[in-house]
This record gives sequence, C-alpha cells and structure tokens, in this order.
Amino acid sequence: MAPAFYQVFENVAEKYDVMNDSMSLGIHRVWKDILVHKMNPSPGTLLVDVAGGTGDIAFRFLNYVRSVRERQLQQKLRHHQNLSWQEISKSYQEEKSNPLGDSQVVVCDINKEMLKAGKQRAQHLGYSEGLSWVLGNAEELPFDDDKFDVYTIAFGIRNVTRIDLALQEAYRVLKPGGRFLCLEFSHVSNPLLSRLYDLYSFQVIPVLGEVIAGDWKSYQYLVESIRRFPPQEELKAMIEDAGFLKVDYQNLNSGIVAIHSGFKL
Repeated sequence: MAPAFYQVFENVAEKYDVMNDSMSLGIHRVWKDILVHKMNPSPGTLLVDVAGGTGDIAFRFLNYVRSVRERQLQQKLRHHQNLSWQEISKSYQEEKSNPLGDSQVVVCDINKEMLKAGKQRAQHLGYSEGLSWVLGNAEELPFDDDKFDVYTIAFGIRNVTRIDLALQEAYRVLKPGGRFLCLEFSHVSNPLLSRLYDLYSFQVIPVLGEVIAGDWKSYQYLVESIRRFPPQEELKAMIEDAGFLKVDYQNLNSGIVAIHSGFKL
C-alpha cells in the first residue's frame, strides 16, 4: 500500500463504516452481500480476506457458512426420522458443537488501526470462532503456497501500489481450484449517470468526510483513487495475466462497482 494511502486509512479507521454508509447511501452493504452470495461458501471453506480490516466480508462469510451448516443439519435430521430421540439429540449436539464445519476466515490487512477496529467490532458482535487477524501486505502475503480455497479483496485492490504483484500473490496462496473474488469501485458506463456520479463524488463525498470524520483530504484522495483505477476490461486482463482462468466480471449499479472472479485451475 502506498504511504499516502496508509495514512488515509490510519485517519479514517474509527469512522470507516459510518463513512462507507454515507458515501454509498448504505448500498455498500448490499454489494458485500452479493459478493458473499457469489462466493457461495460451504462448510469447511478456508477464506483469506485481504485488506479486510473492518471485518465486513469475514462476518458475512461466517454468517453464510453457519446458515448453510444449519440447513444441512435440518435436512440430515429430516432424513433420519426413524432414529430414536436420544440418537437425534446426540447427532444434533455433535453438529451444533461445530457450527462452521471447520470453516475459517483469515483477515489480512496492512494497517494496524483498521485491524484494531475490526477486532473491536468482532468482539462487540460476538464473532470469535473461525476468525483470525493477520498484519500483512497484499503484495507480499505472509502465507504458504496453495493454502486457501477462496481469496477476497473488497474495496482494497485500488489501494495497493502494485496491483500486478497483489494478483500474483492471490494466485500463489490459493489452492488449485481456488477462487479469486474482487469487489471494487469501477467505471460507470451510462454517460448521464457518470456525470452525476462524478458530481456526487467530487463535490459531496469530501464534504461528508469533513462533516463526519473531520477529514476532507483523506476522502478527496479516496475519490481520486477510484478515478485512477483501471476499467473493468483492463482489470480482467490483469487478472488473466496473473494466471487466473475463467475470469469474468459483474457490474453492479451500472458499473459504479464491479465484482471480478477468476479461478486457479
């Protein structure tokens, strides 16, 4: 992450969630939900969420896996209605003792303040099992090769100094068959919407940054970073250059954000 960006996230860590809500009118929550549904993780999935210091993706992942696990348990019990009450109870208790089915998510972020904010949120919301926090650089991840089933990075890849290195690292740490998913602000295709979006971004967002976080410059910098980020097709080509196959992307809200997906095959 570039030094200027590091300082930006140091500055906004405490009020990052409030600002995300204000900047996106709360829609960032829907975008993150769509990302996790697109991932469709099953119990036992090992996820690394890079630049995920606030825990937004990690918490959604844990909720999703727990829900899938619960449905599996209910189906299993329905299929074993001829069991005795004691056998059903024993089976239920065994399953309930492992609600995530050995799933784990590792949140990796370069910024200590963002990790600190995420840990505090996790504690407040009651997340602990299957969750770990690691200080690390997206361009040089502190993990072994072929370790994770899924790699996610949400609103983080535009902040790394060398996107190509971050993509190569994503490829390295994924298991064969593993999936790369990136949620990021992108380029709006509709000309009218694009002009309105520019007006909102450059005239409103920095003001919100000043009012809510007392920090005009950091949010001005964030807006500028979005405009400098490669458009959808260019990022798709970069992901393919890193070795990923079956790369595609889905535009959300006319391309205000896009989800890019690829596989290590």
